[in-house]
This record gives sequence, C-alpha cells and structure tokens, in this order.
Amino acid sequence: QVQLVESGGGLVQPGGSLRLSCTTSEFSLADYAIAWFRQAAGKEREGVSCINGMDGSSYYSDRVKGRFAISRDAAKNTVFLQMNSLRGEDSAVYYCAGDYTCTDFTYSHYENFDFWGQGTQVSVSS
Repeated sequence: QVQLVESGGGLVQPGGSLRLSCTTSEFSLADYAIAWFRQAAGKEREGVSCINGMDGSSYYSDRVKGRFAISRDAAKNTVFLQMNSLRGEDSAVYYCAGDYTCTDFTYSHYENFDFWGQGTQVSVSS
C-alpha cells in the first residue's frame, strides 16, 4: 500500500512556527495533488491546504489562510506546510494525502484521497 511519511510536528508556543514535511520513496509527488488535513481530539478531520501537481495552484481553508503556506520541492520529492502565527486551535494530528487533483479537497470530499500518511502531532501551548 502506498505510504506517505509526515514529519516536523512538535510542541510550539502560541505565535511560533513549524514546518511540516510530506514525502515518499515510492513515486514522484509532482504527479499528484498533495493535501494537508488535521484532526484534533474529538473533532472531525479538517482540510487545511492542497497543492496541485500540474500547475502548482494551491488552496487553503479560511482558518489558516494568511498564516500557512504549502509548497513543493521537486528535488527532494517533498511537500511542505509552513505554519506561522500558530494558535492553540491549530493543535491536532496533521496528515498529508494524495489525489489526482485538489478538486476533492475544494468540495470537502476528503474520503476520495487515495493515499495517506500516518500523521504527525502538532501541539501549540505555552
């Protein structure tokens, strides 16, 4: 089964920054849309951001727009999520997932994403 691997999570103070990474050794991420999702304890999974493979266009949830930035590094076969101005409500397990385009992300059809990582914990607390 295809597996993505997330890293970069941790404990950070409010207002701080973290950069999450999503990679795989199995195929080129550039051929796919890669999205970041998060799920806090007791809450539903939430779409955070998505970047298309074909043209690099990106999408953000209203809750993170202006604070988070998604990007690709083709040479490293990695998708990053730069998270700035972190807040307590950003605490969650963050997952990356792949699909052919970001269309399912924009329509909140998260179950249609084909492959997922195991998640990385982000905790924002003083």
